[in-house]
Amino acid sequence: MSEVSAENKKILAATAKAIVANGKGILAADESVPTVGKRFAGIGLENNEENRRKFREMLFLCPNVEKYFGGIIFFEESLYQKTGAGITFTEAVKKRGICVGIKVDKGMIELPGGKTGEKFTRGMDDLNQRMAKFRADGCDFAKWRCVIQIDVKNGTPTELAVMDVAFTLARYARICQDNCIVPIVEPEVLIDGSHDLESATKVTEHVLSVVYSQLHLHNVYLEGTLLKPNMVTPGQQCSKRATPEEIAMATVSVLSRTVPAAVPGITFLFGGQSEMEATKHLNAINKVDFSRPWALTFSFARALQNSCIKNWGGKAEGLAKAHETLTFRAALNSQAAKGLYNESLETDENARQSLFVKGHTY
Repeated sequence: MSEVSAENKKILAATAKAIVANGKGILAADESVPTVGKRFAGIGLENNEENRRKFREMLFLCPNVEKYFGGIIFFEESLYQKTGAGITFTEAVKKRGICVGIKVDKGMIELPGGKTGEKFTRGMDDLNQRMAKFRADGCDFAKWRCVIQIDVKNGTPTELAVMDVAFTLARYARICQDNCIVPIVEPEVLIDGSHDLESATKVTEHVLSVVYSQLHLHNVYLEGTLLKPNMVTPGQQCSKRATPEEIAMATVSVLSRTVPAAVPGITFLFGGQSEMEATKHLNAINKVDFSRPWALTFSFARALQNSCIKNWGGKAEGLAKAHETLTFRAALNSQAAKGLYNESLETDENARQSLFVKGHTY
């Protein structure tokens, strides 16, 4: 099987390392138009293109976040939008030394042959052509989300679902790398359900094992990839909760059994936790007394944006407060990526609000 070209390997490895260097993480701002509408509904803002442009400008031009964000994931619409000064968002972000990412999957539908609730992710048919265009338009990395559901009573996940996720992510990753784009590999084990920590641990370990087996079969260059997994937590409806330390130990244990040291960074999704919970758990993960050969950092969306959006409110007079909030949240997560987070700094009650949405889509 052919390998990724030597020229691409050099660029891919450098990009992947830069995204997660020195406690940096990723701002996931790849919400679809309908999902942005849900955010806007909470602040009474109409979901039109100009308001979406202002929303993204508020995020992308926030002062000083280049200290904390190595990458920002765009939705396709925002890739071609411009600032009020007429500069493309892509150019504005890159000028600050932040890598530009792009969401390339086309959402999920029911998995043929799977059990109720199991999904597969669309978008593979024309992916190579789209990736070539995204590379030409300035993208450095990409994101493709697959999900796994745990339902013990329903017998999920099935092996069919696990294999579909692994094969899809591996093919996507190889197409990315052939177009000199770093793939974020995202096999999300959903927090939906009543499963306990032990069940989440077993399923996440199995999923990651199969994913890395497929990445190997597809000759994906691991040094030029990033992994975006769930933290290993009990299901949202589980009566037995887990401490940050228990979640951290389960998460790092699973990663140590499955993820090769060649992978430069693991950028956790937040999975519906509150802003504060996600930061606390990331901090605990970085304090586990295990060998951790990868950068363990963040790729959060609402866990960075929720309080920021509320303080912005879609109004010009809210811009300064929104920027202050986003910078503060980004700094806390950067500290957590080094195991240096201080919970006593948390003063915004919005940060404690649960962000769980059953069956969440982007």
